[in-house]
Amino acid sequence: MHSTNNPAEQSATAAFVPVTNSERILPIDIMRGFVLCGILLMNITGFGLYGSYSNPTVSGGSTGWDLYTWITTNMVFEGTMRALFSLLFGVGTYIILDRLTKSHAGIKAADIYFRRLMWMIVFGLIHGYLLLWTGEILFDYAIMGMLLYSFRNLAPKTLVWIALLFFCIGAFWTYTEYKEDQKLVADVAIAKTYTAQGKELTKELKAATARWEKIEEKKSPKAVAEANEKMRKGYFSLVAHLAPYNKETDTIWVYRFDLWDVLSMMLLGIAFYKWNLFSGQKSYRFYGLMVLFGYAIGLSTNYYEVTSLMNDNFSFLAFSKANITYDLGRVPMAIGHIGLIMIFTKLPILGWLKLRLAAVGKMALSNYIMHSLICMIIFTGVGFGLFGKLHRHELYYIVFAIWIFQLILSPIWLTYFHFGPMEWLWRRLSYQYKPPFRK
Repeated sequence: MHSTNNPAEQSATAAFVPVTNSERILPIDIMRGFVLCGILLMNITGFGLYGSYSNPTVSGGSTGWDLYTWITTNMVFEGTMRALFSLLFGVGTYIILDRLTKSHAGIKAADIYFRRLMWMIVFGLIHGYLLLWTGEILFDYAIMGMLLYSFRNLAPKTLVWIALLFFCIGAFWTYTEYKEDQKLVADVAIAKTYTAQGKELTKELKAATARWEKIEEKKSPKAVAEANEKMRKGYFSLVAHLAPYNKETDTIWVYRFDLWDVLSMMLLGIAFYKWNLFSGQKSYRFYGLMVLFGYAIGLSTNYYEVTSLMNDNFSFLAFSKANITYDLGRVPMAIGHIGLIMIFTKLPILGWLKLRLAAVGKMALSNYIMHSLICMIIFTGVGFGLFGKLHRHELYYIVFAIWIFQLILSPIWLTYFHFGPMEWLWRRLSYQYKPPFRK
């Protein structure tokens, strides 16, 4: 093999390998650790209960501590953890491409980038179909990451305007669905009147009635019981049972939600990174204003949505209406969370917790997959079969236990290894280079 003593060539070659621990940005790792823990707060309902991620009346309890749990998670965390996850993914992809570009990687930068996303698609499919998590997000992020490539070099203000445009398109689409739902409810009411009067239903009213019956059937006690039973069966039965749900999220969701939800936050992530928001070097006042304005708008919007749902007894139409202002609540809340996390990284307190959160963040992919493995064993028939057997608030005992486990395990693992197992494998496949694993 031809070798070279050219320093420039050696530097370029070194740059075409994964980023080292010394090159990492600590505040971003701490933030990623926070978000990784936070995402389980929302995902746990999908792991352990049927149909009650948004609607607590379906299963898991909707009174007392169960209701307070639903209120808290929807006021503070709903949509924001996914938003921050998306934002950090945008930051990570930009850092990788920027590093490669500055090292004159040329077309090799795109080669590494798209190979990285290709393998992420594979991980996502395995995660969803074989590890039995229908709420998995890796597949969606990989698809959106491919679109993100063309936006990376735009000015921060331009990125923000494009993100706002995407948010508006998503909100308008949701509004049109709300108007359709209003008509559906009205048609169902007319159909009931016609039936009571002995009148024949029109074709349109029959279609509306059939659709409404399917909606009501999905949250019926019978549907809950059947779903609970299926989720407690063996592994291969579960793979077959959940495959249609994974197929829906990997197809319809990509254009209905991901473009206006995930990609928009990735764009904001790159813009915020270019504005140096994630370094922790802005003033306390700056981050404090992020918290103040973010929470003022976000909590007000979320309070409106939560009270509207409760006052209307969690009706179908109330959920449809609340979805219109969804981004107006979650995006400002996410900005507030960023400000609060950055203040935490700057304060000279709880250094031990910061290091543990950073370790969780460095192993975010491994820890994210670990959530699914642990919950598969706890909730499905593969393990203890507790699906549907716990109340909503009881699910969070499991969340806290997983948090403690990962906060202990992650720094111990990184004492002996350079990367988490999934992070090492991803780098190995993406860069076609074998990075060191053991220290």
